[in-house]
Amino acid sequence: MDFNAILALVRDDFAAVDACIKQQLESRVPLVSEVGSYIVQSGGKRLRPLVTLLTARACGFNHGNAPVVMAGVIEMLHTATLLHDDVVDDSNLRRGRATVNAHWGNATAVLVGDYLVARAFQMIASLKSQAVFDIMSDATCVIAEGEVLQLINQHDPDTTEQRYLDVIHGKTAKLFEAAAECAAALTEPSHRGAMAAYSRHLGAAFQIIDDVLDYTSSASVMGKNVGDDLAEGKPTLPLIQAMKIAAPHEADMVRDAIRTGGLEHLQEIIDLVQRCGALDYSLARAKAESDAAIEALDSLEHSIWRDALADLARAALVRTH
Repeated sequence: MDFNAILALVRDDFAAVDACIKQQLESRVPLVSEVGSYIVQSGGKRLRPLVTLLTARACGFNHGNAPVVMAGVIEMLHTATLLHDDVVDDSNLRRGRATVNAHWGNATAVLVGDYLVARAFQMIASLKSQAVFDIMSDATCVIAEGEVLQLINQHDPDTTEQRYLDVIHGKTAKLFEAAAECAAALTEPSHRGAMAAYSRHLGAAFQIIDDVLDYTSSASVMGKNVGDDLAEGKPTLPLIQAMKIAAPHEADMVRDAIRTGGLEHLQEIIDLVQRCGALDYSLARAKAESDAAIEALDSLEHSIWRDALADLARAALVRTH
């Protein structure tokens, strides 16, 4: 199945998630509702709630609305992290549109992000599941730690591959992991471990590919500016590997760019990353994560939902944005 076919399997569930989010974004403060509507209309792949819905179905869900609420929680928390990220990174473009901080200012972006977190935990409370509360409490802490670790690594050309992997586990893979583990906890708890492993590896593959796209795609396709990671001094896997295998003078050029966040040599660095084998290495690492995700599904009964989860892990490797 391609990505659209996977989405089609849970189209009705997604419609319910959208309605749930819209309801939760209603506020007595008009600016909150206005910014909330802007965020929802900006679209996005919504992979994390998709994982929640597919996992619930793969684990036998067939009645009630708990997975729909859970998918809404995951999307709202993800959106909150994006609002905060864009402020920290001083980003002005996301998903092809002006960021909230560019449109309304940093203060509004931070405070609406806080509102989304608060709303999400109200929704978690409504599920009356201690397991879900425990998973999400842990996940939000790990995500915050991942963001701080990324800040520590910023402008540090000596960041190792392991430190990079620690960052992507916190800032990306952990919410994927929680999305699937909570869905299993609400439907078939015996699959919690398998689904957490599946989604953790999926999230890692997704983020590695995201970092690869910064050197292979365009702003019009990605919906963000090419070179943003380098401008922010982020030592992502393609850069870390390029510094390992490039000629010393080329590695020094990359190191200086990470240290200063300078884009003076952006095209030279893009050319270097593309020809030195760093992208092939990064793609191989992403494929290993995707393969591990698919292997984690072995304990589930065969179904169209399990097939969709496996195909989603494969699709993560070939996306263009």
